[in-house]
Amino acid sequence: MAAIDNPYYSHEFHGDYDLVSIGRLDLEEGGSIPDCHLAVATFGTLSEAKDNAIFVSTWYSGTHQIFREQYIGEGHALDPSKYFIVIIDQIGNGLSTSPHNANGANAALSMSAFPKVRIGDDVVAQERLLREHFGIETLQLVTGGSMGAQQTYEWAVRFPDKVKRAAPIAGTAQNTDHDFLYVRVLMEAITSDPGFHGGEYTSNAEVQAGLERHARIWGVMGFSTEFWKQKVYTGLGFEDMDAFLAGFLQPYFTAMDPNDLLAMMWKWQRGDVARHTGGDLAAALGRITAKTFVLPIDEDMFFPIRDHVTEQAHIKGSELRVINDVLGHLGLFAVNPDYMPQIDAQLKELLDTPVS
Repeated sequence: MAAIDNPYYSHEFHGDYDLVSIGRLDLEEGGSIPDCHLAVATFGTLSEAKDNAIFVSTWYSGTHQIFREQYIGEGHALDPSKYFIVIIDQIGNGLSTSPHNANGANAALSMSAFPKVRIGDDVVAQERLLREHFGIETLQLVTGGSMGAQQTYEWAVRFPDKVKRAAPIAGTAQNTDHDFLYVRVLMEAITSDPGFHGGEYTSNAEVQAGLERHARIWGVMGFSTEFWKQKVYTGLGFEDMDAFLAGFLQPYFTAMDPNDLLAMMWKWQRGDVARHTGGDLAAALGRITAKTFVLPIDEDMFFPIRDHVTEQAHIKGSELRVINDVLGHLGLFAVNPDYMPQIDAQLKELLDTPVS
């Protein structure tokens, strides 16, 4: 089936960005994307020596726009007056090459025919773009949250000589069985909608019921038990739980493309740097030479602190820095005014730490 239009994936909703082709991308699982386009947003000016670059990776369902709005700017650690900050949207997120927008040379990959893409494919594509398009060979910092943390670990393990500092936020180097199962349920919420038609729908609106179910399941784990117990949503202007779900989470997800979400979820489930070392996670993390701050969110139900602690122990010279946020995993959206000051403090300290 041909690619379909979805107005959500446009400059109107995601601000300025460029689409950059990196050409053919061969995939870990086999096959290739003939003409892989990546959506790229940049902030600041690349130094003549090309030694002031920071790379930021995107999370599930997210784009560069959340970073533009919340994480980047004067007074933040990600300060474009000091650094050249590059955000590359992951493959399948709706802006970069994705199931719903695959056309031209990629037309045969549209919709349900889209190939399986891994976190490693994203990172290979990102490294190629940074090197070939910008001439960037080393990065002062790689950071990202959730699936962005998975990409951060992949960068630090796969390209240790290119990453001086790493800050994975609320995400792990090896996905857990519990997370795999949870994501399976998220996927089933979408694919069980009769309007999904095996991935060959003509509009995301045909899958609205499935997308709404998907959103409500996010409410179960995306926010912490304390978020619901303390009725934090009332401070966001919602009178009760149902009003919050209907007014916040459901509109967020129902605007998106189901196949795009499924492509990202498949990647999320299989995030695992240990595949570089025959399944030995300690050996894989032992490859990391970047000065690393591991940043879990204390109330995160997807990626609890104990999972971060286990991995951090294998990273030489790394430090565990816990972010406190009652929202849990979706604290990443920086809704809580206490969140960004913590992130900025940790990233500033990391960036100020001398590295070889």
